[in-house]
Amino acid sequence: MAKKKRKRRSKVPQQRTNTDEEMRPAVEPRAPWSRRTSSAAIGVVVVAVLVMVLVFATRSPTSPKGSTGSGSTGTPVAAIVKVTSVSPSTLAAIGIPSGLPQIPALPADTPVVESGGKPVVTYIGAEYCPFCAAERWPVVVALSRFGTFSDLGTTTSASNDVYPNTPTPSFHGSSYVSDYLVFSAAETETAQGQPLDTLTAQQQQLFSTYDTKQYTGGNGGIPFTMIGNLYAWAGSSYDPGILKGLSFDEIASQLDDPSTEVARIIDGSANRITAMICLLTGNQPGQVCSAPYIQQEQGKLKG
Repeated sequence: MAKKKRKRRSKVPQQRTNTDEEMRPAVEPRAPWSRRTSSAAIGVVVVAVLVMVLVFATRSPTSPKGSTGSGSTGTPVAAIVKVTSVSPSTLAAIGIPSGLPQIPALPADTPVVESGGKPVVTYIGAEYCPFCAAERWPVVVALSRFGTFSDLGTTTSASNDVYPNTPTPSFHGSSYVSDYLVFSAAETETAQGQPLDTLTAQQQQLFSTYDTKQYTGGNGGIPFTMIGNLYAWAGSSYDPGILKGLSFDEIASQLDDPSTEVARIIDGSANRITAMICLLTGNQPGQVCSAPYIQQEQGKLKG
């Protein structure tokens, strides 16, 4: 398949650009929509730091922060709340849709990654990446069932890329608290391709080890998502084209309407991620993990 590549720098998470001919199920057992990107620079401009200090000093530390300013403007906080509070009845009505790409389990001897005695869910992406934009939606919906996000931002993917200006949450500057797991996330570049988050040593080690052909079928693709020592994939769970022409608020508003295609594919992808996380947490919390469709999906995941 023809690929468009960007110049690669050191330690590079990368995103693949898919042409129209490539929008079909992948032959390899991996998420079919992914991209390759350049590395985030380690240095931080002093002026940017001062601006961020002023921003964080003027807003509540526990509230959703809305737009990051890097690719989107004026997203209402209410829209972010909709993404983090999809009703259990809607999620149950959707269940696990057919046609989601296969995600093989990691080998049984994959080491357990813990932080503070809790298993770790890892996400590595970049704000410019449209496939990252697509995958953040179900990741946020799923993780919101196990804990609480604070300062969750919004952005859009790059305007000069495939699926331009795709609205999405952003994990840059956010935090997550859960009784059951730790969420470790990094956004390496802004929508304009400027350096943003630098990978931690643990994130870099997991990315270098598991975002490879052996495990994900790729080689440094983003978004990269890893559910503890159980599952890892590179790419989005669905075609970002289903979000074309929609604003952040329009997408968020459809998530609790099971009759919409947006809810079916995003909530359905979130339900499968939920089933994986339930396996990671020992099926806790019970009110989430005991749902019949979650238990049924776990049986499929275990093979």
